[in-house]
Amino acid sequence: MASGTAATDKFLAARDFLLAHREDYATAYRDFRWPELDEFNFALDHFDVVAADPERGARRALWIVEQDGSQEHWTFAELAQRSNRVANWLRAQGVGRGDRVILMLGNQLELWETLLAAMKLGAVVIPATTLLTPADLQDRVDRGGARHVVAAASDTAKFEAVTGDFTRIAVRGAVQGWRDYSGEAYTADAEFTPDGRTAASDTLLLYFTSGTTAKPKLVEHTHTSYPVGHLSTMFWIGLEPGDVHLNISSPGWAKHAWSNVFAPWIAEATVLVMNYARFDAESVLGVLDRCGVTSFCAPPTVWRMLIQADLSTLNTPPTKVVGAGEPLNPEVIEQVEKAWGLRIRDGFGQTESSVQIGNSPSQPVKPGSMGRPIPGFVVALVDPATGEVGDEGEICLDLNHRPTGLMVGYADDPERNAEAMAGGFYHTGDVGSRDADGYITYVGRADDVFKASDYRISPFELESVLIEHPAVAEAAVVPSPDPVRLAVPKAYVVLAAGHEPTEATATDILRFAYDNLAPYKRIRRLEFFELPKTISGKIRRVELRGRENEIHSDPQAEVGTEYTL
Repeated sequence: MASGTAATDKFLAARDFLLAHREDYATAYRDFRWPELDEFNFALDHFDVVAADPERGARRALWIVEQDGSQEHWTFAELAQRSNRVANWLRAQGVGRGDRVILMLGNQLELWETLLAAMKLGAVVIPATTLLTPADLQDRVDRGGARHVVAAASDTAKFEAVTGDFTRIAVRGAVQGWRDYSGEAYTADAEFTPDGRTAASDTLLLYFTSGTTAKPKLVEHTHTSYPVGHLSTMFWIGLEPGDVHLNISSPGWAKHAWSNVFAPWIAEATVLVMNYARFDAESVLGVLDRCGVTSFCAPPTVWRMLIQADLSTLNTPPTKVVGAGEPLNPEVIEQVEKAWGLRIRDGFGQTESSVQIGNSPSQPVKPGSMGRPIPGFVVALVDPATGEVGDEGEICLDLNHRPTGLMVGYADDPERNAEAMAGGFYHTGDVGSRDADGYITYVGRADDVFKASDYRISPFELESVLIEHPAVAEAAVVPSPDPVRLAVPKAYVVLAAGHEPTEATATDILRFAYDNLAPYKRIRRLEFFELPKTISGKIRRVELRGRENEIHSDPQAEVGTEYTL
């Protein structure tokens, strides 16, 4: 029976400090210190310790609701034992300490079992979305150095053309040439003995980023940078023991680990998952009501979908609502507050880190601001041209106070690491501004901010105005080449249900923007267009910028209907 270690005590002391001061930002930020750990294994030193306590271990750790309405749930004690069996079975299949394992499963029980089992074994997990193509998988096998693959039986065909020397393990179905997880793993011993201690600096996760502008980067996290680093995410959300936390996120991406694994389990809360092929507002609202959700996190895409519905039909809204992934538009925040009496609290982080900046519980929320630095993070705004620290510039982390929740670096990429960590700062690539109270407002990706008539334009600011128009569901603003102004703002718009892509609609949207934006920020061109996105759902503005350059430099280029005022 797990009884904890010195590492457990340090970790829990840091957690309990943040829980005790969850509504006292000033004290939490001033006095929080990351636990100094030489060894740590989240599954063994925290999860199993919780599971071994009769009262805490009996709490629900995981609750999965299926699209057909069926549901199952498992306690901390049950998941600890199941993951022990899986760890013993994986060890028998040759999975050892330091081995890299591609984990490509949907929102199903085996995903959490395997992740815990891999931690216990000291293996390195490469999370992968089920949307990956064979070419993507080959890249992950090659660059990730994968020695094992755990995938749903229904996805094994994607690996037929993938070359490499790796063990193939199929889940929920026997597949020729693949080991049978579902048929064999649960017969293994329920008691697990690790083959040694896990160093805090040992690699745990290798994440391939979503690649909004270039080839996906390979982000390396340790057994502390995410498992311990997400103390910041727990604090930002405001999670407490006994909470039921629903996070809308797809496996394979960092946000899934943020809010469907580490932050809730650090707090000893329940991870609630909707295992749906696609989401709609009514199904999300139904689960929020039926399951008694107390804490809810969703990306802006889902929030924009939800405000199209009648939010007031929810009988008991969550007491904690947050958004992350991309900045939240003010219109979304206002609509939710009007219906639920709650203000969505924005947060900022990356695959490379846990939450860095956020609006924590019970603190004043300023419209448009993503909040203040989270305890444990020292944020500097660095002028990209001069390197000076001020009130506007690239959002950076001061490496003299390196946070535990920051990645080791980009695996096997010294040039990119040198660039990301230049000048004593970790550079996020995002631009922000800070007010007199320390609140930071997102301006945009450094690559997305552009000049028009010598004025700097933040696409996010213009997009936030556009989606206030009832016909606009989503929008992306990019520079469009112009012979006089160098560039002018152009909006690519996805219409809300019930609106037609006509000249009259375009004119109405452009007039709305004209009335609500300063003259230099006005949208000059508009096109109705399906926004290109990464497989993690982020808008690929780089693709839209390329399209603009092509259609406005080549008279023969094929272009859709472009509207102007």
